Formats: sequence, C-alpha cells, structure tokens
Amino acid sequence: MSDPLADMVTLLQPVARHSKLVSGAGTWRVKRQETGQPFYCVVVEGSSRLSAEDVQIILREGDFILIPAAHSFTMSSLDDGLSPGIDPLTVTMLADETRHGDPESVPSARLLVGHFAFGSPDAALLVSLLPRIIHIRGDSRLSAIVQLVTDEARAERPGKNMILARLLEVLLVEALRSNAGDKAPLGILRGLSDARLSLAIRRLHENPAREWTVEQLAGEAALSRSAFFNRFRRAVGLAPMEYLISWRMALAKNLLRHDEIGIQEIAERVGYGSASAFSTAFTRFVGLPPSRYAEQARTV
Repeated sequence: MSDPLADMVTLLQPVARHSKLVSGAGTWRVKRQETGQPFYCVVVEGSSRLSAEDVQIILREGDFILIPAAHSFTMSSLDDGLSPGIDPLTVTMLADETRHGDPESVPSARLLVGHFAFGSPDAALLVSLLPRIIHIRGDSRLSAIVQLVTDEARAERPGKNMILARLLEVLLVEALRSNAGDKAPLGILRGLSDARLSLAIRRLHENPAREWTVEQLAGEAALSRSAFFNRFRRAVGLAPMEYLISWRMALAKNLLRHDEIGIQEIAERVGYGSASAFSTAFTRFVGLPPSRYAEQARTV
C-alpha cells in the first residue's frame, strides 16, 4: 500500500541551501525575514526562545524545530536584560561557529540550524497540508539526522547533492511522523493519524488515476458517505474530492517538467480519460493550460 507521507515529501523535492552551527552568549537576538522556505534547528546545548507564527516556544537541549514555510521569526536568549555594552544583534564569526551576542562570554545556547528549499512547482499546496511549526522534544534520531545533514553540507565529497537530498527527505519524514497523532494540527498528518481515514488516503495515493467517488473512498474507510466526508474535511481541511484533485494536479505539475512525457500520457496517469479533459481541469485549477505551464516550468 502507498505511503502518502513519503509520496508528499518525495514530491516536495527538498534541496539543501546551507546549514551551520550557531551559538548565543549574554543577551542575544536574531531576527530573520524569510521568503517562505523551510527552516530547521536542533538545540545542541543550553536553551533559547523562538518567536514565530504568533507563538513563543522555549527550546531546551535536544529540542527540534521545523518551520516548513518560514516568513518571519526571532531566536533569542531567555534573558531579556541587556548585556552592558553589547548589542544583542551583534554577530561574530568564530572558527567553528557563528556567535550571536557577546563574543567573549560562555554560550548559553548552541544550535545546529539549516535552510533548504523545495524544488516542487506545487510546494505551496503541499506545505499548506503540513503543520506551520513542528516542535519535537528530545528526539535523538532527529538530532543525529541534522548532524549528518550539517556534516555533509560542510564537506565537498562526491555525490554531495544526492546525499543531501536523501538526508533532507529522511529528516522531513522523521519530523513529520514524530509530530503525528490525534493532536496533530489540521492537515495530512491528522488524516493519517485517523485509522479509518488513513486507509482511504493510502488507497487514493496508491491509485490516483482511479475514477474515485466519495462513496468508494468511504467504503475503503468502512464509513458511511456522510460520516466519511465530514470526518475527512474536519481532519484534513479539504473535502475528499478537493484533496484528490489537488494531489492529481501536484503529480501533473511534476510530470509536466519532463520533456519525454506527453499530455495524453500525463492525463492517463492522473485519472483523466483524454488530454482535453485533463487540459480543462488543469487550466481551471492552475490558471494556465498544461502546455503553457510546462514551457514556463522548464525555463525556470
């Protein structure tokens, strides 16, 4: 049976940008304005405060944070008092790390931080189904994966880009499944945490080209049509058919980036009987006909 979480992460196509070791000493603060790309960090030592998405989180040693689409956030010391003569925004490049705050004091926090990008042309849609912030406490597996990502990003070894891409996929899957459960926020993780809905979502991902109906998906979940429809929308945030169309279009966008695949074949792969039916649905959903979208995607 298909694994929707792995399907989604693979389609997101994570690409490494940079990662580094940072430390903070005295009173320190880092303000970042991002462009909606993913940010992650793991606290190696000490503690700090993260302010993002209208929430404040106290981070302790071993904590992991992932923001799938970071726009504006602040990392700072827990001490709000000012260090005499030291601007909290001071940045000093040391031999092995970037120091924030007082370059002479003993660090109150050390963190491995990283930024990466999603190569998928439909990343915004997929990210909208993920939690805004993922905060996991004391997960040694995640810490180890982040260390591997950081080490690989710093080195210049053969196969670096491929290794980083695979490590980032593993990092995302591990972070997302560690955040799953009935308390997961609205989205795909909540849906996959529901034993009944998970069966239907997995079947849908296993065969997106099938002419699915709500009744058929409800049957996979062993629920009545109305119970399934309401339960799905409450968990995932989309109606079942909206999710199906969104996933089909995400697959189609990815396929359109490859020159060797024609429109008719793509139509059949994502559940449309003809190229014209697919073109009509794609244009309605995306705002561009498939051929035009493919031209633009290949020139980016």
